[in-house]
Amino acid sequence: MRSDKRINKALFILVGISTVLRAILASNMDLGNDEVYYWTYAVYPDWSHFDHPPMVGFTIQLFSFNLLFDNEFFIRLGAIVFGTVSTLIIFKIGQRIKDDITGLYAAILYNTSIYSFIIAGTFILPDSPQLFFWLLSTYFALRAFNSTEIKWENKKDLLFAGLFIGLGMLSKYTTIFLWFGIFAYIVLYNRKWLKSFSLYVSVLISIIVFFPVIFWNIQNDFISLTFQGGRVSLLESSLRPDFLLTEVLGEFFYNNPVNVILAIMAIWAILKQKGSFMDKNTFRLIMWGSIPLILVFILFSLFRRTLPHWTGPGYVTLNIIAAAWLSSVSQKKEYPFLIVGQLRYAIYFILILITAGLFQVNYGFVNPDQKNTAETELGKNDISLDLYGWDKIGEGFTKLIEKDLIDRKIDENVVIISNRWFPAANLDYYVARPLGLKLLTIGPLNQIHKYHWINRDRGGFSLGMDAYYITTSRDFTDPNPLYENYFETIEPAGDFPIERCGKTVMNVFVYRMKGMKCLPESGSD
Repeated sequence: MRSDKRINKALFILVGISTVLRAILASNMDLGNDEVYYWTYAVYPDWSHFDHPPMVGFTIQLFSFNLLFDNEFFIRLGAIVFGTVSTLIIFKIGQRIKDDITGLYAAILYNTSIYSFIIAGTFILPDSPQLFFWLLSTYFALRAFNSTEIKWENKKDLLFAGLFIGLGMLSKYTTIFLWFGIFAYIVLYNRKWLKSFSLYVSVLISIIVFFPVIFWNIQNDFISLTFQGGRVSLLESSLRPDFLLTEVLGEFFYNNPVNVILAIMAIWAILKQKGSFMDKNTFRLIMWGSIPLILVFILFSLFRRTLPHWTGPGYVTLNIIAAAWLSSVSQKKEYPFLIVGQLRYAIYFILILITAGLFQVNYGFVNPDQKNTAETELGKNDISLDLYGWDKIGEGFTKLIEKDLIDRKIDENVVIISNRWFPAANLDYYVARPLGLKLLTIGPLNQIHKYHWINRDRGGFSLGMDAYYITTSRDFTDPNPLYENYFETIEPAGDFPIERCGKTVMNVFVYRMKGMKCLPESGSD
């Protein structure tokens, strides 16, 4: 039997190392396309937004002190804090369902998953607050259904679960799957709860917490719910096995192949009754709180392009079952540092990935571009450049605009115009913001997203205005076909390279668009 002191020490070391590593990552990479877009949620807060609920924006506001500290670390600080606290929460869940070592193993599995350690725990995305509230909801749901009797303590725990599910829905819509899982569990295994008023009060609490999103959608013709529904609509979609393969392999990779295999082995052990390492009802509740989310998006991926991290919370929940199984396995032998052999492979995987990823982003030791790559396509195949070079683009553009203003080639009230939410948000944060310039977008709503509203907040367009258009070789777009009907003249203003370790990795092209002659429709094209 392990001593509580050793386990607590191991947990303390895990939390400390994890937090420091994520802080280092957060401080040494530019904001990604999605992250910098969610920064606009904090700049222009609202009760909801075009593509997601508001919690990620509120998180950025809270931990950056309402953008008083407006750099990559503080913008990501909420994700780091939530990741640290979530480690403690999943430890408590494991401790509750079995023992302390289960809690420790669950915490290790949590921190060896790319999804929970990096995507939700380092990058600032809707998943960051969602996963935190998802685990809190799971913790209180497990407490609520821990006995066949319905006592006041159980009712109170379910009310807390309803509150945190509501906050999770305020982070990301997919948190609603927890309610589906809870009701499925109740109907199949514990129908007494259907007679408990507290169940319906808990649902009502979730709805009340989520109501700001409903209200915003009513005001905006349910545009957010329509947009998200369209992303997974199966209507008029043909069978796409390539999408399915991408989704399944992506889930396997994002959640650490070792962790996924351990979860499958643990579930198989229970189903084959090879061990009684977990209470049957606890197992059922965890399965209903995870498998539906995973299966639904695998089904969608048969017809539509999906993203593997959408199922992340489901896999994190399954880690609890894997941890309980590993705990029972570890009882048979004393392991160094309390870590069973299987967990070491999970740790090796995440450490190798972090090291390789950080070096690739900042030093680019792997170059996927061919030697004869065209200057308008350089860097197109290097996904690590998503997190590198935007600050350098800002520096290069600053020199260009200063010269243009001295030479009077552009109006001093010039704006920057882009055609999509990315790279619009990247240019907004790294180029326009430091120079005090406005960034506006012209394009259809499904391309410019929240910038439809930002355009209005920034005063929109005016006849005669001048603008810059900035595009890179990673995603080169000629502005002439896009904007020739809006401006009197469009001309190249210059170009410059972005280097990494002395080697050019992408090119930046800047255009002057002078004399707006036709106004775009309100907010967008």
